Amino acid sequence: MCSEAFNGDNIIADLVLKNGFVYTVDKQRSQVEAIAVSEDKIIYIGSNKGVETFIGPETRVADLSGRMVLPGFVESHAHPTMASLVATVILNNLPSLETYQQAIRDFASANLDKAAIYGNGWDNSLFPPLGPRKEDLDAILSDRPASMMSEDCHAIWVNSKALEICGVTKNTPAPQGGMIEHDPETGEPSGTLREDAMDLIHNVLPPITVDQIKAGMHTYMDIAAKEGITTVHDAMLVVPGHKGSLLGLGWYRENTVALGQLSEENQLTLRVRGSIHTSPELGVSQIQNLLAECEKYKNPLFQIRSAKIFVDGVVEGSTAFLLEPYTHKPDYSGEPIWGLEELNIMFEALDREKLQIHVHAIGDAGISMALDAYECAVKANGRRDARHQVTHLQVLAPDDFRRFADMDILGVPQPMWFKKGAYFEELEVPYLGRERAEKEYPMKSFLDAGVTMAAASDFPVNVPCPPILGIHGGVTRCEPGVDDPNEIIGPEERVSVEEMIACYTINGAYANFLEKETGSLEVGKKADIVVLNKNLFEIAPSEISKTKVLMTVFEGREVYRDMTIFE
Repeated sequence: MCSEAFNGDNIIADLVLKNGFVYTVDKQRSQVEAIAVSEDKIIYIGSNKGVETFIGPETRVADLSGRMVLPGFVESHAHPTMASLVATVILNNLPSLETYQQAIRDFASANLDKAAIYGNGWDNSLFPPLGPRKEDLDAILSDRPASMMSEDCHAIWVNSKALEICGVTKNTPAPQGGMIEHDPETGEPSGTLREDAMDLIHNVLPPITVDQIKAGMHTYMDIAAKEGITTVHDAMLVVPGHKGSLLGLGWYRENTVALGQLSEENQLTLRVRGSIHTSPELGVSQIQNLLAECEKYKNPLFQIRSAKIFVDGVVEGSTAFLLEPYTHKPDYSGEPIWGLEELNIMFEALDREKLQIHVHAIGDAGISMALDAYECAVKANGRRDARHQVTHLQVLAPDDFRRFADMDILGVPQPMWFKKGAYFEELEVPYLGRERAEKEYPMKSFLDAGVTMAAASDFPVNVPCPPILGIHGGVTRCEPGVDDPNEIIGPEERVSVEEMIACYTINGAYANFLEKETGSLEVGKKADIVVLNKNLFEIAPSEISKTKVLMTVFEGREVYRDMTIFE
């Protein structure tokens, strides 16, 4: 047991948590009873007896009765500025096309003042490979443009009015890295646009305003506080005025402005780090604007030091880049968004400027391509503490685990996706084949190879976004409430509770260059604290998903509590 305190006399804590199971996630993975906080920092870690010295008349004291205390969770890949989508049509978890149509009809009727109707969350598995059709939107909304983003945010479903206003016809070429689905009989756009083809719509329709983005961030911060998240990495920030492809995020051009305003107005209730989106057609010419954006935001609660690169798309859109062809398209393996040589040049240039690189890669060919580019950067610039990353990591070539470790590349998976269920059976197996699908989303193989793994939800792909559910996914690799061993995806890839906690705390902090500030409960660090109603080490793995966050403290401020635990 460790017992530490600040030096000096008469330090009185603002907050004391005692009689708890405090799992510090320090290097020794210490377990103590009590923690004391003054202002925004931890001033004591140790025993119940030792903490009494720090209690004064005004100290808030909570007797936790053995409840678990962890460092605040770090969400290492999300899109919190997209939370304004909650003020649009919400299609998540609706079961059918008919329920989608009813939700869109109801929203449009209640918002007659809106020039365009936006929505989010349709399920790819409810539609054929061609995707949803414009006629099904036209039947309920034909007088105003409508665009509904898929739950993975890599495709949109639009009506004929949107195609008309934006000038998309059967003769419109798909941009590099994009796909326009066409009716096989008429050749007309069928109503689904994927990847960078989404820009054809979202760069023309009215954008989301700064005030709307700020309102959405407040919604996200409320969600995050309830889930114990105290740090988030926004993996799709945009330089205002960016002239390149935006993967459909043209309607969020002002998200860095919104975050900057929130930080200066002291309205952030969590720490934000971010990556700036880059476009292949602009190449190295965009780096100076990226660097200028990084210099612009120096608030401790909002900073940017990373570039985001999409190497490929997603399996469910047939846009992930695979080494072997898709099962449902035996002559097609997907295509990378960047050319190989262009990607190598971009990685070298970004790394030369000491920028971190945050890569979206889903398919094994896409991941290998990213690792090749990292190798080029190391060869050109030498090794440094870069902490470059690859996120999603759905399908991997066996040799690439070693390559991650050799180059100190971090992995950032979404453990909530470590499961089977309808999506697996209806999309991943038909698209990848069962053998390949059964091996997707490896985790233990990374850790066994010595790769540092952080973790994330990819919000708003997952709404809400509880790290507790991610810990459950990493440990069980199956849906909550499922006990059929045949429903476990890759049982050999299950990892321990300790390893999953580290992924969501100290490893996440490390991934964001914040390990000296947060990620573990140690004297002198920021008081980012989560109290749980159950001890994750004492319950069955199947019970992890039922665990609730009782209190979240960010830099000493209580930002969420769901029960009275103070004396």
